[in-house]
Amino acid sequence: MSKVFPTPESPIPHPGSPAADLLGPEGPFAREVPGFAPRAVQQAMAAAVEEAIADRQMLVAEAGTGTGKTYAYLVPALMSGKRVIVSTGTKTLQDQLFHRDLPQVRGVLGARLSAALLKGRANYLCLHRLEQTYKEGRFTSREQVSQLHAIRVWSQRTLAGDRAELAEVAEDSLLWPKVTSTTENCLGADCPMFNDCFVVKARRAAQEADLVVVNHHLLFADLAIKQEGFGEILPGAHAFILDEAHQIPDLAGQFFSVTLSARQLSELAGDTLAECANVSGALASLQPAIEALTLAVKRLRLALDRFPTKGSFVQIEHDSEVERELAELAGALAALAEALDKHAARSRGLASIGERATEQAARLSHLTDGSARDAVHWYELSAHGFAFHATPLDIAGPLRELRAQSQAAWIFTSATLAVGGRFEHFARQIGLSDPLELRVDSPFDYGRQALAYLPRGLPDPSAADYVDRVIDAVVPVLEASNGRAFLLFTSHRALRRAAELLPQRIAFPLFVQGTAPRNLLLTAFRESGNGVLLGAASFWEGVDVAGDALSVVVIDKLPFAAPDDPVLVARLDALRDAGGNPFTEWQVPNAVIALRQGAGRLIRDVHDRGVLMLCDPRLTTRGYGKLFLASLPPLPRTANLDDAVRFFA
Repeated sequence: MSKVFPTPESPIPHPGSPAADLLGPEGPFAREVPGFAPRAVQQAMAAAVEEAIADRQMLVAEAGTGTGKTYAYLVPALMSGKRVIVSTGTKTLQDQLFHRDLPQVRGVLGARLSAALLKGRANYLCLHRLEQTYKEGRFTSREQVSQLHAIRVWSQRTLAGDRAELAEVAEDSLLWPKVTSTTENCLGADCPMFNDCFVVKARRAAQEADLVVVNHHLLFADLAIKQEGFGEILPGAHAFILDEAHQIPDLAGQFFSVTLSARQLSELAGDTLAECANVSGALASLQPAIEALTLAVKRLRLALDRFPTKGSFVQIEHDSEVERELAELAGALAALAEALDKHAARSRGLASIGERATEQAARLSHLTDGSARDAVHWYELSAHGFAFHATPLDIAGPLRELRAQSQAAWIFTSATLAVGGRFEHFARQIGLSDPLELRVDSPFDYGRQALAYLPRGLPDPSAADYVDRVIDAVVPVLEASNGRAFLLFTSHRALRRAAELLPQRIAFPLFVQGTAPRNLLLTAFRESGNGVLLGAASFWEGVDVAGDALSVVVIDKLPFAAPDDPVLVARLDALRDAGGNPFTEWQVPNAVIALRQGAGRLIRDVHDRGVLMLCDPRLTTRGYGKLFLASLPPLPRTANLDDAVRFFA
């Protein structure tokens, strides 16, 4: 195990590392890229990635904000001459890496290696379903008619079929699911438009490319062999580089889960109805089964209405009404599968849907088996739907097996992987034993650029008036900073209360999560110049506001995971049964990583300045508070409001 804990000021030796030299003061990046500043920490990471790729090693690399970690892994990846898969946390980062960072690095290096961008199938237009939707002509609004026209026009000119190209149709438009495919409704090689399929073209390009840029959702869908319909799509990789790797434990749990939702069942009924239009006489025999399934889904959702929105399956399995409606649903699924089987020889489309119905019936049986102990069986409810899940308690084992099968290098990197400077928690979660380790600090001058303000006198976070007291403490800081603030909350209830209180206390523009899509809120916040944005979970990470628009980040509480998560409860129970301490071994480390992500929104650039306001008094009154503080960047600290106000003077 190799451990390096450098500081930005100290030069880091990396003898014999071509990748590090390329990023050094005498290298081509310093000569050719405007504004490029050679950083010893970036060179150290490039050398470590280069070594890991060459020797097919496991590397955990934490690179503080501003390190330049993207170049630090792209340069050795491109120089290796090997097939490399780079995976990012989101599609936005994926597009940024492929369309901005990668072309620049390839241009400087003169690298002739081929590269491909690959997303999940739901991101690509399905020409067959587009044609089906057009022929059906069933739309809920004039807007959908207009959107369909725009999609049809675009379909004639697009080369990639990536829906991100068509900005005029909103990402959350209800039309997209009708004109894109899922694993379940794709006809594969039997599709009449298979030769023109955008998904097939994208995957062929990815299979032939030297470097492929994917996102974690797609990577795990493939690695977990989710029957995407085309076999393994990322074969023969010599190295996998996972950026934003702190997300991996949660995402891997999702992809090793078995799930069945009301939406999937409704799509099954809808797709059956649509396919009937192509087979004479099919509708008459299938319509009763379709209607029975649709009704069974609605009745089960009504029966679940009395229960909490999320919980263990044992909470609902012995309820007589739920039991009855589950049995009705199972019967309706079986009846539809049987009816479809009679038409299988006449229509490949109906045969494919029949296979889906049979598979969903088997999945429902597995998910509602209360005696199963192979995983955590749980449910969740949405406004009009439901989903049943079976999530494995242990993801370390399956991940270990996947890495062993790949025989590849695996590089995990993020700005937030360590807890108290150590990687044990992350490594344990994903089943890594004795990896190479590297931690390089941010080059930012936190002593000059930032201040941590821990206000005195706030009550315990469980107090009924806690949010009110937090707002009392926040207002004078907002007045001193002239707005320009993120207020990050650990619950939507606290966020809503703050949204009620603040309009009476401040005159700055207020932007509240949930009132508009996230990207629109962020754009409006940046343009306001003195806005105050209230956000919950989705604003704690992946949000980048450099410059004067953001000068204060307020965090209301330590971000411990909600105790209503049935998977978390089961994992904590298992840890306790094994003689461990769930709080110190799981809950605290995960909360530390989440706090680091939230705090990281403040300083994004060498010119940024700002105050990080941490309101939770447990940081100084509980023993574990020291671990949280030790895991943050080295900001000067104060408990004095005057110091925070003076910072903006």
